[in-house]
Amino acid sequence: MQRLGKVSNVTPSRNLIVKTENPPKMGFEVVDENLNVVGKVFDIIGPVSAPYAVIKPTVREPEKLVNKPVYLLLSKTKRSKR
Repeated sequence: MQRLGKVSNVTPSRNLIVKTENPPKMGFEVVDENLNVVGKVFDIIGPVSAPYAVIKPTVREPEKLVNKPVYLLLSKTKRSKR
């Protein structure tokens, strides 16, 4: 599990915005501190020096995640084999 960042806000289309230092690849599952899946990485926006991850939530009330940390679930199937 790798810390993604803290949810800063929810967009009008109900996506979560997370300020992150290390932008993840799209499609990674995002979990809360209890390992509950809250969504998937949908897009990376902003400048390279200050990227934000856009998370497409799978929870009913994404507003409850504002100001809470979220993490990447690095499953073995998503890692590249080198």
